[in-house]
Amino acid sequence: MIIRRSDEEISEIRSAGKIVALTLEKLKKYAKAGTTTKELEEIASDEILMHGGQAAFKNYKGYPANICTSLNEVVVHGIPSDRSLKEGDILSIDVGVKVKNFYADAAITIGIGRISDTAKTLMKVTEEALYRGIENARPGKRLSDISASIQTFVESNGFSVVRAFVGHGIGEKIHEEPEIPNFGAPDKGPSLEPGVILAIEPMVNAGTFEVEILEDGWTAVTKDRTLSAHFEHTIAVRENGPEILTAA
Repeated sequence: MIIRRSDEEISEIRSAGKIVALTLEKLKKYAKAGTTTKELEEIASDEILMHGGQAAFKNYKGYPANICTSLNEVVVHGIPSDRSLKEGDILSIDVGVKVKNFYADAAITIGIGRISDTAKTLMKVTEEALYRGIENARPGKRLSDISASIQTFVESNGFSVVRAFVGHGIGEKIHEEPEIPNFGAPDKGPSLEPGVILAIEPMVNAGTFEVEILEDGWTAVTKDRTLSAHFEHTIAVRENGPEILTAA
């Protein structure tokens, strides 16, 4: 069942989303060559707590960290480590926060120093695909209109959308119904109504859409080891269109 949230509930999700946005902005400043992803993890933990939030990912189904840090060919769920960032890397950072009884979730991909033209284009296309998906999160649209708009734009630019991981509803749980694939035909699935909260998150690969899970049971990498990018926002479907609840 897809839950429609009240204005009061949306306000609480927005509060969590503000902490997500502040944390991602802080991490952008520190994500430089020579910094380790574990250091970013510690910065994020401090930032979330300072603003009165709780890290949503820590211990979720056994996940061992507060944030996800996915480098280069890592699609999602990269675990922070002592590995230092280096010039030319691209880093996807996924942050989830709980405030009181509600969650918000967002992700960005950033370049470390000078990055390749392929990496720049991949990141630009993935972020644009997110906003095309968000534009379709409005009353009168159906769920798969989000999916189709993302897939069409990504593939028209020569990249591929990941099938193994999808967006999701979010609210009193970090993952709720509905699932939101980043692929599929338009005009299918439930109609979107005001009060529905969605975490829309295209994950886009430079090569094949296929992924593999590494031995740690979490880290998902592109099967052909090409680059991957990930952007995400938590949004509310409103009468007049989508509201981004994790905007900076």
